[in-house]
Amino acid sequence: MRVRIWFSALTCLFAAGCAADTSPTEAASTPSASAPASAPASAPASSPAKSPSSAAAPGSAPLGKVKLVDVAEAVQPVGMAVRKGDDALYVIEQEGRVLAVRDGAAEPVLDLVALTGSGGERGLLGIAFAPDGKRLYLYHTAKDGKIILAEYPVAADGAIDARGRRVVLEQPHPRTNHNGGQLAFGPDGHLYLGLGDGGGAGDPDRTGQDLGTWLGKILRIDPAASGGKPYTVPKDNPFVEKSGAKPEIWAYGLRNPWRFSFDAESGDLWIGDVGQDKWEEVNFQPGASHGGENYGWSAREGSHAYHSQEPVGVEPVHEYPLRENNQCSVIGGQAYRGSAIPGLAGRYVFADFCAGWVKALPRTRDGEPVTLLENVNSVSAFGVDAAGELYVLSLNGTVQRLAPA
Repeated sequence: MRVRIWFSALTCLFAAGCAADTSPTEAASTPSASAPASAPASAPASSPAKSPSSAAAPGSAPLGKVKLVDVAEAVQPVGMAVRKGDDALYVIEQEGRVLAVRDGAAEPVLDLVALTGSGGERGLLGIAFAPDGKRLYLYHTAKDGKIILAEYPVAADGAIDARGRRVVLEQPHPRTNHNGGQLAFGPDGHLYLGLGDGGGAGDPDRTGQDLGTWLGKILRIDPAASGGKPYTVPKDNPFVEKSGAKPEIWAYGLRNPWRFSFDAESGDLWIGDVGQDKWEEVNFQPGASHGGENYGWSAREGSHAYHSQEPVGVEPVHEYPLRENNQCSVIGGQAYRGSAIPGLAGRYVFADFCAGWVKALPRTRDGEPVTLLENVNSVSAFGVDAAGELYVLSLNGTVQRLAPA
């Protein structure tokens, strides 16, 4: 088991079993967010299937060089969301605060510090607004380490009602690492949430392949209370009729899906899953999928043998080795659908926490990803605004927008 040491008090926020031999100095190298890039030459879920190989290629415009533009500052930001009809960027800080960013000023609008157990990989980890903007959902760890999905009413003027908090679901978590944390509403209007495998190294409880637990899964629910129940399970979830399986499960075989996202145009689901000892991986689910994909952990680590020598499930669409070039933890990103950088259209943008690069992977996956930026410190998450423009969040305290150089 590798031991990953992050700068400051964060011992392994995105760790692989709390695991790389990264020193604090390496993890917090001097920022260079505007480093030049190498210059290379919303569909509903029910839309016809598009395999990555047959999808339309990104626009013919050259990618060119990009830079990061400062937008705001926050204390260890780890997630971002936008709300319908609201011009603010809502940013979450790991310790337990929600900030509304307008014109470069970050104003606290909700404080969960007293309810949140933070530090290491725990904290306030996920944020999403309901499609109509009337409810806010937050994913955080409690003081005892339990994972909580909570709902808050949101007024028309954007005011969040802290007293209206309602716990939608809870999941006991046996160890401090691999807490997952991503929340996202899919093109079908349902809420998706990602949970890690329960922590430790090597999936000691074998949760990744166990359909009887939420751990190591992406869940899909309708989070609105109904009929006395805190949420409902969509009838077309893949394991609703399977004996012994949790009906909320949408996908499984995941280690720590720290960040996943939906392509706003195609509905494709991209998943950045943090690896164990050798491989970081990006997984892909086409927008027409009916769910049920098995991404292999812990039978496999990426496309390689782990507990099984035989191929299991869906192999990653991209993987890269740990330890080389200071690489340690994949930070799942977003498919770019903005207008400021035409050459980036349709490409999936992601990062590595320790290595400091930001790369773009074509949906067709022809060739290697293009490096957009280098020496971007401690990327924790990506975000997208209402116009489809892409933002990069860093544990160093910055919220920045990707822009043409």
